[in-house]
Amino acid sequence: MNIFILNTGRCGSTTFIKACAHITNYSSAHESRVTMTGDLRLAYPDNHIEADNRLSWLLGRLDKLYGDQAFYVHLYRDFEQTVESFIRRSDYGIMKAYREGVLLEGESGQTSRDFASDYIETVTQNIKLFLKDKTHTMDFTLESAADDFVRFWQLINASGDLEVALNEWNIAYNSSA
Repeated sequence: MNIFILNTGRCGSTTFIKACAHITNYSSAHESRVTMTGDLRLAYPDNHIEADNRLSWLLGRLDKLYGDQAFYVHLYRDFEQTVESFIRRSDYGIMKAYREGVLLEGESGQTSRDFASDYIETVTQNIKLFLKDKTHTMDFTLESAADDFVRFWQLINASGDLEVALNEWNIAYNSSA
């Protein structure tokens, strides 16, 4: 079974995969196929856990290929904290792509907060719509990561070192707060 960690970014996806590295019956990676196109983009190995915020742009293709046969986690963080983190990264990455490529620079007077808030709301609603007919899902919040990760571990019948995996949540990876 494949597992996809769907998220906006800036919500703990790097840490999630660091914790998953201690699972022995699944492989795991963070944004491992982002540069690929066509069939290769979503050609993950069996029994693989992938966290990639760009999957929210590929949900139709993800559904066609994996449908209800995969397990999906909706990973998110407090809205305002996510906005603040994206504001600190407003000139590159997904924020730059959203502002320049999707909103075509937006309207005069719009702020980084406006762009970040719009991006987060759009991606969150896309994920919720995608998950509405899926039977193997869970919500996972950064604020309750330790409890949620134990539940995730149980739901996917993970093997490995849960204690060491849980310790990963005490480390801030890829942080901009």
